[in-house]
Amino acid sequence: MRLTRKSLLRRVKTSIDRKMLSNHRMVDFIICGTQKGGTSALNKYLDEHSQVCMADKKEVHFFDDESFFLSSQLDYSHYHVSFRPKDSHKLIGEATPIYMYWWNSPRRMWEYNPRMKLIVLLRNPIERAYSHWNMEVSKKADSLSFWEAIQTEEERCREALPLQHRVYSYVSRGFYLEQLRRLWSYFPKEQVLILKNEHLKYETAETLDKVCRFLEIENMNNVKSRDIYSHPYKSKINDREKSYLKNIYEHEIKALENLLGWDCCDWLVC
Repeated sequence: MRLTRKSLLRRVKTSIDRKMLSNHRMVDFIICGTQKGGTSALNKYLDEHSQVCMADKKEVHFFDDESFFLSSQLDYSHYHVSFRPKDSHKLIGEATPIYMYWWNSPRRMWEYNPRMKLIVLLRNPIERAYSHWNMEVSKKADSLSFWEAIQTEEERCREALPLQHRVYSYVSRGFYLEQLRRLWSYFPKEQVLILKNEHLKYETAETLDKVCRFLEIENMNNVKSRDIYSHPYKSKINDREKSYLKNIYEHEIKALENLLGWDCCDWLVC
């Protein structure tokens, strides 16, 4: 018999009640994307909020870890061990930016807690791709030049099929529309806050106020913008690489503008 959305929600609620009895506190919100989009900074700011308990480490990687979901009997204690909330903490949260990109993560997060709130930070996909590549090179996870990496991405990512590639997905992670629609297919839009990376960076206080209103916690006073986990690149993206990615992303960026009511023209003149 086909289950309706209402009956599915009833089942999930029952599951939530059981988990709350055994684990006491559930995770209330996740900063779920995008990688290299400012998630480390937002995680740090919220970690300093008196009403918020963030995970012991950034990037818990529970909902994208396939090994936890091989069994039909999920053990959420593997997830909850990453959190140590106090009675004074109103909310529990974490930041794992790959959740937005990983196909199975939104469904798994919804099955865990359909009332969960999600925060998404979006960055110019051209800059994001170059920052991602720089990170992987610095970790010695990739030895190709940026040009070679983006030219051969599709071929190299096949080695991870049927899953996505965690390292070489420089260009594919910048197609935000598909990722947002996947989130919205499980979570109502009012449970998903979408922010521009530039706003967190240059309009920090106002953006954090928006985050606090969304999470229904007290505002953070006297917060100043800080450069968190930012490292200089050995070289800049060149004109050929930039032009190539502009051609790839132009339609995506304009569609994103229409969908979110944003002005992203600066993303195409970077």
